[in-house]
Amino acid sequence: MSYADMPGTQCEIFVAAAPPRVWEIVTDIEAPARWSPELQRAEWLDGAAAPALGARFAGYNRHPLIGDWRTVSQITELAPERAFAWCVLDADGRFGTTTPDPAEPMATWRFALTPEAGGTLLRQTVRIGPGRSGLSAAIDRMPEKEDRLVAHRLGELRDGMHATLNGIKADAEQAQQAS
Repeated sequence: MSYADMPGTQCEIFVAAAPPRVWEIVTDIEAPARWSPELQRAEWLDGAAAPALGARFAGYNRHPLIGDWRTVSQITELAPERAFAWCVLDADGRFGTTTPDPAEPMATWRFALTPEAGGTLLRQTVRIGPGRSGLSAAIDRMPEKEDRLVAHRLGELRDGMHATLNGIKADAEQAQQAS
């Protein structure tokens, strides 16, 4: 598996809550930090206060092997109660040349919501690359291990996605029961 192939992964979960409630949590950029092993916090940039196409937010991350870093994400898809996507940019040049261009993201993330009887099927996907990232730096140091490095990173991302989806499910279902 090659980084240049822009590999990705996805996870899904059934949430026993209506799409509007799930949407409210999915589009709260601060919520994933409550569950993610990597994302520590997020904040809106450029005066934004809510999701909108083109709106940007900063994510502050921590990984035991590469330390702390900031990313800037730009919302690329916003279909209320159906899809929310953003590309992650290395706006600070931590992993190479500064890349504020959404066409060269470090990663692209997406939530898709599908109404189902009794709730919502929630799917989260990620595609890594083509822009440079911490994974690119590791591959530069150990090109002979690229397949294993990419597979390991996708596994880490899947673990984080499972944690996030389970957190969204718990919050949405708790709110659904309370109403």
